[in-house]
Amino acid sequence: MKLIIIGAPGAGKGTQAEKLSEKLNIPHISTGDIFRSNISDNTQIGKQVRAYMDKGNLVPDELTIEIVKRRLQEKDCANGFILDGFPRTIPQAEYLDKAADELNVSIDAVLDIVVSDKEVIKRILGRRVCPSCGMSYHISNNPPLVEGICDVCHSHIELRDDDKEEILVERLKVYHEQTEPVINYYQKNGKLVVVNGRESLEDTTADVFKAIGVRV
Repeated sequence: MKLIIIGAPGAGKGTQAEKLSEKLNIPHISTGDIFRSNISDNTQIGKQVRAYMDKGNLVPDELTIEIVKRRLQEKDCANGFILDGFPRTIPQAEYLDKAADELNVSIDAVLDIVVSDKEVIKRILGRRVCPSCGMSYHISNNPPLVEGICDVCHSHIELRDDDKEEILVERLKVYHEQTEPVINYYQKNGKLVVVNGRESLEDTTADVFKAIGVRV
């Protein structure tokens, strides 16, 4: 199965993509994770990406497209994949259509997880991540066993730089201006599936599985 997950920052795209990846045994491809890996490794692409992410702006299409193109050609994508964080603009969506034709694959569904801006801000300001192993937490919904300490590697967890409130406000503005048109793009071609992002993670997961025809 080839899926795309769309939604505002903090809507739960990554969490639901991980659930689907485990259930369907296909890779979860997060452009955000790829960007952060390059930033952490201080690669040339990482330096360029950081300049945009630190301001809450989208990474330019040419950089994002090159990264995604390379990833989709890897062997583990042969039986399907879940794209999380791409496409975020109409040009990216058009590129993906072209790339899919070249690779002889077809996107089965585009899942839009809908969450209000107010709820997004609440969720994101409570998120924490472990800088050492990458594990994610939330101070109220998914706290670590010991406050401030990662369950896996015992490092101190922290608020991501791009999760700070002033950057979040800009990210939401960019999302509404540039990514919401992508939702309309996929609605027109009949591949859009809409799910409300609920307070309960388990309820949202059940709705996601049902929406795309996957048994829980």
